[in-house]
Amino acid sequence: MKPNADLRKFLETVTEQFQDLSKQLQRIAVYLECHQSDVVFQRVQDVAEACSVHPSAVVRFAQRFGFSGYSELQAVFRDSLRVDDTSSANYAERIRREAAKGHPDSGAALAHSFIQASKDGLDSLSADFDAPAFEQAVDLLAATRDVYVVGMGRSLSVASYLVYALQNLSKRSHLVSGLGGDPARMVGTMDAGDTLLAISAAPYAPETRQCLEQARSRGAKVVLITDTPMAPICAYADVKLYTREQTAFAFRTLTSTICLAQALFIALAYRLERHAKLPPGDA
Repeated sequence: MKPNADLRKFLETVTEQFQDLSKQLQRIAVYLECHQSDVVFQRVQDVAEACSVHPSAVVRFAQRFGFSGYSELQAVFRDSLRVDDTSSANYAERIRREAAKGHPDSGAALAHSFIQASKDGLDSLSADFDAPAFEQAVDLLAATRDVYVVGMGRSLSVASYLVYALQNLSKRSHLVSGLGGDPARMVGTMDAGDTLLAISAAPYAPETRQCLEQARSRGAKVVLITDTPMAPICAYADVKLYTREQTAFAFRTLTSTICLAQALFIALAYRLERHAKLPPGDA
């Protein structure tokens, strides 16, 4: 058996050595972790193009972790998919193979592909759900008064929802989006008792990292929703929650991320309601 022939162990090894990798190899590591089911069907050129690197860099990455080349590394992902084989995974495989031939003939077929990708993402979220980290995030949010919610680019919609939802609780919420102002400057008004809740996925907006750095310098707590433990911004977070979105026709879904965000809000709302009903001294 090759070194790291088990996918989970392989990814754990990559995470441990992530900071020692070059920037190119780090991009490859993040891509492989976030697109595990896609890698099974992709050529080395496809992975290289997605990571904006030369195919030789993908080969070097594989050899860095004890494989002869990309094909041997890809087999680890293929074997993992075979072990986890379900009717849902089989259907997703058929859709991906059809997608490789070109776009669907109808809008309904394209929509069905997105729906299936969203379902795959939710299955992944459920299977990899980190209950202790989730409870820790709820604890932090329950204990804070002001919550600053950071979301740039495609994460803005999730951040906007969370701010809207939090306004219905006894929390002062602030949207940090980078629209019409300097986000790091806005975060600079945080106090030590505040919490920064950030949503960010590859390629990780530099403004988000700046906000996390600023929050930590102010003594605030940081809850991060991101796509992989390999994300460089994980170093700034007190609590990390992970979602791995699936891709259909080169577009990532947002289903898993918004689901986790809603679950976090609902859990927080129930926590606050339960504490409000407790007799004095029991809260």
